[in-house]
Order: sequence, then structure tokens, then C-alpha cells
Amino acid sequence: MTRRIEWEKIKIDDIPYESAGAFDVNNDGFLDIVCGEFWYQGPGWAKHKLCNVMKEGEYYDDFSTIPMDINSDGFLDFVTGGWFGQTLYWRENPQGKPVEWITHVIDKCGSIETTRAWDVDGDGELEIVPNTPGNPLVFYKLVKDKYGNGTGQFKKHIASNRPSGHGLGFGDILGNGKGAFILPDGWFEAPKDPLNQEWIFHEEFKLGNSSVPIIVADVNGDKAPELIVGQAHGYGLDYYTQNADASGKKVWTKHPIDPFFSQYHDMQWVDIDGDGICELVTGNRYRAHCGTEPGETDIAGLFYFKWNGESFTKNIIDFGNVPHHSGTGIFFTVIDINGDGLLDIVAPGKEGLFLFINRGPETVGAKG
Repeated sequence: MTRRIEWEKIKIDDIPYESAGAFDVNNDGFLDIVCGEFWYQGPGWAKHKLCNVMKEGEYYDDFSTIPMDINSDGFLDFVTGGWFGQTLYWRENPQGKPVEWITHVIDKCGSIETTRAWDVDGDGELEIVPNTPGNPLVFYKLVKDKYGNGTGQFKKHIASNRPSGHGLGFGDILGNGKGAFILPDGWFEAPKDPLNQEWIFHEEFKLGNSSVPIIVADVNGDKAPELIVGQAHGYGLDYYTQNADASGKKVWTKHPIDPFFSQYHDMQWVDIDGDGICELVTGNRYRAHCGTEPGETDIAGLFYFKWNGESFTKNIIDFGNVPHHSGTGIFFTVIDINGDGLLDIVAPGKEGLFLFINRGPETVGAKG
């Protein structure tokens, strides 16, 4: 018996921005979509100008959309940054008013592949972590005043001065309740003081031009977390199991999930079919390097992979020729956008901005 999800696909716009978030911009109780230079007012998706974004060839320098109330005014702002401007920014929500948003510099940190947010120090609040392949591994903590309010400023913390490489993840790799950073050539163990001490490096694998994020999850239920890694600029999607050799050294074993599709740049580990068990939701970043790499054709794909007890089963959400079908872009969002209890997908990219409404699982294969 299979639980197949029914999807309603809506193309919101033809815009080619590669990052999209969803949050309540104007505090009217409805989630809105924020993508590139515009935001789209839910539930009807009326389009509003947000700000201008620097263009470089096929790219717009806007590679993440992380919502956060940075100045504690009760309205959600967001964090972004890009490769070409080499700068991490936050854009200030004008309290829902129909005016353009002000962009503030967080740091000139080098070319940013994309950015994610994790609770790095375990205090229950998110820190901002850009993936800067040629620069050190750093993260940024929002500075708060004595009343606990955000000040609009961030403090920079250096986890390691090693070049980060292409790919970034964060999770409890040891199963001890402490987060670790995952990079393409190894992982960083948290020190006693994660904000002020250098993280401890373990060079245990070579993951290639890895996805952002690299997912840490106990896929097979053996209590030893696995790594799920996409090749962001080539073919391949794999997971790695961890074991110990005779000397006690950690050994990682690679297992294929999908070797036949390319540009798996972004992914999320969520319960997309509502059965209480997480699935891998991912797809391709169409024209990730503007057609110069293997697999960059006119095909876009969006999928979820379900663990069947022995391997992953691939399920198609969308697949086909651009501009009628969608991948993930560099930063897509999974969220219950209409409040029906089911997770939906906001998928940007050079192929346009799409919304996939989850209409719930249809049970097929049952006898009756």
C-alpha cells in the first residue's frame, strides 16, 4: 500500500530569482511569499515591490530568504546574501507599509554560496551561517539589549579559519545532543564554549561539491545519524552511514539514493506525507552554473524520497521542461502556507516561482 500525495501546482510568477521564503509580511494573519525583488501577498498573491537586487549575468545576488525579527519591532525581516556582492545582508520590513525595504550590511564575509540558520550554541535561538567556500567557517549571533530585544546588529564568531569549501550542514552527528558543523572534507565538533573557542576538526570523508544543507538524520533507525548529501554541481544524491573500525576510528560508507539526476543543491528533511516519518524533499537547481555543467538541460525536477526500510523510493512532485516545471532553486521553502495542516512547497528558480499545494495523500494499491 502506498500513500501518494496529490499536488496542486500554481505558477506565481516568471521571475528568475533563486531564493524564496514564506512568512507573514504585513501581520494580517496570512503567509506571504518573498522572492527576490518582490513579495506576494497571501492568499491571493498580489505582487509588491520589495527592493532592487544586483544582477550579474543570469544571476540575481540574493541566495537566501531567512525570516527573523531582527529589530524586535514585531515584523519579520529576512537575511540574505550572495556570491557576487560578497556581503551578508538583512532587509528591514517597513512594518508592512507599501514602501521599499531598507537593506543593512551584516558583514563583508566573502562570496556566499547560500546561507542557513541553526541554533549553533544551544540557547534556543537561531544563528546565521553562510557557506563561503573560499573563506573561514563563521556564524553570526543577533545582538540583543538588556530587555532581550534585537538591536539590528550581529556579532561574528569564527568556528574555524579553514576554507569552508562548497557545502554546509549542521546537526547532532555524535548523538550526544550537541550540534556539529559538516563541511565537504570533514566535520567540526563543538568545543565547551562554541561562541569563543575554535571548533575541533575531524577529517573523515570527501563529499564533493556538496549541497547546502548537508542533512544529518537517523535515516535507518540505528541511532547513529547518517549524512544525506547532494552533488550541487554534478550528478548524484547519496547517504553515508557511520560505523567504527577495529581501532575505534569512525568510518563512513556511501550509499546511492539517485545517481541519475544532477544539481541537487538544496534539500529538506520533513514529514511531507503526514505519516509521522520524515522524507527527503529535494530537486535540481536548474542552470546552477548557467548551462556549463553535466545535467544542466531544460529539464527541472522536484521530488520526495521515502525510506522504505532498505533504501529510498523516489516520488515525483514535478518533472519536465522549463518553463512549465520546477526544481528547487538555491533556497526553497517547505511550510504549511494555507493552514490546512499539510506541508506545501514554495519553489523558486531561473524557471520561475512556483507554489505546490499539498492536497494530502491518496492511498493506492489497497484491496477493496
